[in-house]
Formats: sequence, C-alpha cells, structure tokens
Amino acid sequence: MIWLRIQNYGVVALAGTTFPIDRQLSSDLLEFKQPYTNSLDAVSDRDFILEFLSNASILMMHMSRFCEEMINWCSFEYQFITLSDTFTTGSSIMPQKKNPDMAELIRGKTGRVYGHLFGLLTVMKSLPLAYNKDLQEDKEGMFDTVETILNSLDVLAGMLSSLQVNKEKMQESTEKDFSNATELADYLAGKGLPFREAHEVVGRLVLDSIKSAKNLQDWTLEELQTYHSLITEDIYVYLQPKTAVQRRNSLGGTGNDQVEYQIAVAKKANEAKK
Repeated sequence: MIWLRIQNYGVVALAGTTFPIDRQLSSDLLEFKQPYTNSLDAVSDRDFILEFLSNASILMMHMSRFCEEMINWCSFEYQFITLSDTFTTGSSIMPQKKNPDMAELIRGKTGRVYGHLFGLLTVMKSLPLAYNKDLQEDKEGMFDTVETILNSLDVLAGMLSSLQVNKEKMQESTEKDFSNATELADYLAGKGLPFREAHEVVGRLVLDSIKSAKNLQDWTLEELQTYHSLITEDIYVYLQPKTAVQRRNSLGGTGNDQVEYQIAVAKKANEAKK
C-alpha cells in the first residue's frame, strides 16, 4: 500500500514550519519511502486509510465468495463438504439442520467493511484543503475493519483446516450432467472437424440426451456414430470426468499437474513474505 509508506512528520497543521528540520532525514530514520511533498495534502489526505479500506474490501469480497461456495457445498442439495461442529450451529426449529453460521457471518460482515470504505469516501468528498473536524470520522471504521478482517481470516482458516471433503458425492455429481460436452466437441475438433461444426453436433446430441433422460456416456457407440462418423470407441475415455480434468494442463488450468504447480507457487510466495 503506497500511501502507508509516505511520511507526514514535520508538516505541522497546515503549511510546514519555520524551524530548520530535515524532513527527508526523519523519513529515512523512520524507514518511510519518502516524505509528503505538499504540506496541505499531508494534513488533509486520508488516502492511506482509504487504500487500506479498499484493499480490506477486496479481501472480504474474496472471502465472502469463498464462504458462499462453502455454504452451497455443505447444503443437503450438494453435500460436497461437511463443516466442523465448531463452525456451525443447529436450527431453532429443524432438528436435522446444520447451519454454516460462521461462513454466513463472514459473508455478512463483508458489507460492514464495504460500508466503512463508502462512509469515509463520503466524508472526504466535499472537504476543503487542510484539516477539518469531519476527519475524526476516519478512525472508527478503520479500527473496526482491522478487527473484522483479522477475525474473519482466523475463522476462515479454522473452517478450511477442519472441513471434510465428500469425494464420492463430488465424483457422483460430475457423472450426471453435461459438463463433459465440451470434451466431445474438442475430441471431434482434434480429429479434424471444424470446431463450429463440432459444436453443432454436440449441441444436437445434448438436446436429444435431455429428451431421452440420458447422459452422453449412456449412448452406445453405434448411436453416437449416427451424430458423426469420427466418433470411435475411445470417446468413452474422453467423456470420463477425471480425464476431462486431467487434460486441462495449460498454465492456470485445473489439471492435476497445474494445480500442484499453482500450490507450489503460492507456498513459495507465502514463504517469501515471511
């Protein structure tokens, strides 16, 4: 954050000072990047708080999205994960229900942090230069944001480290949809069929599959070949969800090699910051 590294020591309340101080020296001794170059800006500026609140809002947004995923994944409809009882509560009326309260609270507190950012932006929008008492409103939201993001990070880390992944349920969910339709289109394109034509072929097959209550892998080879003669026995390997995932090994992809690489890069970056 750039503005946290700029030092305002010595600008006094408005226009600097007549005393022979060395602001560059004090900035160097305090290990700031540089001193403010304009005293009026230094007194009236709150960019360092706005920048912090902006970054905090972005952080909370990402945590909120992650929590939304977990809220969905632990629902009865998904059952992809099971959250620890430490981070859930029971329902006041439904004895079978397990509420992902901590994830919901992080999602809700994201709006709280957004509010602090917009609140200070609103305070700052019409202030004339130098100090105004309105600027006393800069502190409460900042301190509350610090407490909110630290608590949210702590809770999120606990949820992630203690959750259980229901692999069988996740595997089952990939075998009962048409997420492998792109694999068939790529398969045909790889055999020389222009992708626009492959797209049309697969689109017709998916439509017929929906009408017949079938998945793509449920059709016999003879039936699939009525859609295009380039389809051969090996198509059933390509239609397997595991194959579809593993083939996505371009940089940033979801293939196993790429995911392992991304984890290694993230760990290296984290170690470098310590």
